[in-house]
Amino acid sequence: MTELSFSASGLAGPVIEPRQARHDRGQDLRKQTRRSSHAEWSAAPDRADPVSLLVKQGESRIQDLLPIRYERMRASPFAFLRGSAVVMAADLATTPATGPVVQSCGDCHLANFGSYASAEGRAVFDINDFDETYPAPFEWDLKRLGTSFILSSLESGSSESQARQNALIMAKTYQHEMTRLAPMSPLEIWSDRIDLAAAIEGFADKHTRKGIAARLEARLESARDHFGLVSFDKNVPSLKVKPPLVMRLPARDDTIREAFDRYVLTQPPERAVLLSRYRLRDILFKVVGVGSVGTYCAIGLFATPDGETLLLQIKEAQESVLASHLAGPRYDNQGQRVVMGQRLMQASSDTFLGWTHSEPANPDRRAGKLDGANRQFYVRRLKDSRLAAIGADVAQEGLDDYAALCGRALARAHARSGDVAMIAGYLGSGDSFAEAVVAFSQSYAGQTKQDWKAFNEAIEKGDLPAAQAKKH
Repeated sequence: MTELSFSASGLAGPVIEPRQARHDRGQDLRKQTRRSSHAEWSAAPDRADPVSLLVKQGESRIQDLLPIRYERMRASPFAFLRGSAVVMAADLATTPATGPVVQSCGDCHLANFGSYASAEGRAVFDINDFDETYPAPFEWDLKRLGTSFILSSLESGSSESQARQNALIMAKTYQHEMTRLAPMSPLEIWSDRIDLAAAIEGFADKHTRKGIAARLEARLESARDHFGLVSFDKNVPSLKVKPPLVMRLPARDDTIREAFDRYVLTQPPERAVLLSRYRLRDILFKVVGVGSVGTYCAIGLFATPDGETLLLQIKEAQESVLASHLAGPRYDNQGQRVVMGQRLMQASSDTFLGWTHSEPANPDRRAGKLDGANRQFYVRRLKDSRLAAIGADVAQEGLDDYAALCGRALARAHARSGDVAMIAGYLGSGDSFAEAVVAFSQSYAGQTKQDWKAFNEAIEKGDLPAAQAKKH
């Protein structure tokens, strides 16, 4: 376990010292943890078996959905990386730790960045998945993100040298952004955000700029169509079923309705007034992502008597895969962990963020997990998947531009919770740290390919249920 100090809030907050003093302390950290040491990766002799880790994690998931999860992970080494954050968390805990702690994404790969509309209706770019968020060493997110760029680049047909270059662009952009943010006031950093339309204007490739800008404008209009999920019969709205991934599960309806009721009752007074104008009319369950498959995830359609709608997503939150490897905070409700992490990392967070549970928490936590209907959740406004997919479009058309965008977003997210001056001092202006991240990412991409092969062998032997799953 990586031993780090944490404050009561879960973060080793900046010491109250002038910016320059903290910057100098960051430089001093190089003496105890060389920047080049972050290139190191070798599997420990007692490394936990990746398949065993996945099987254990699956014990708390909806068993009927596990075949879908494993089938999605079979697609490629990058797909496996997306679904195996629990494996990489255990491996990162064995790597050198510099010292500065940030609110970490915890599952930082290129598919967990994207665009969404701010409260003002502008498209912003940011990290958009916080299921595994937890205070952790700042370099852990970088190493996972770099590995994802190596794997995704190679799978899209890029050469080894271009894959390395994409990871290097990400790491160097992170470094440059930390340098830019370090002299700013905490309030300026807190307010800094990435306007996607403005960022697109800076893309190197003219074709990418023009195509993505046109799609962005079109998709900003999609919310007016309720994301294509709502139908109306005599002005009475209902959700559209799209089996097998968006469906009704009557046996689990009560669990979600009860959790939504508790969410509404525990909101701040001003939001409670707004929510009192709506009533929960319909629920659908949705299979999302790769790593999240098997957890409860549902869409709630709330409507006024006049048929005006509000779509909220409720998603199960389990303990972060990072938590067992760090001497950090523990939470009575994992939904609170996710919401706190999102609010810390995102410059434009959702007004409706909140947490809840399906029934009174089980006082016996010795088992370390929840069972039956006793589950913990976070709630947010449903994201427009078509707008969020703009990030994937950029990645397909220009991974180098996307790498820079992700590096920038990650640095800004880390600067909100961590000691930006100390981190900037440690990183410096040379390429030593960025090149180390790339070297680690290449080595760990090789490890992921080996783990993916072992995972597929386990499926073929019948140790995992994906062999009988239909492809979705």
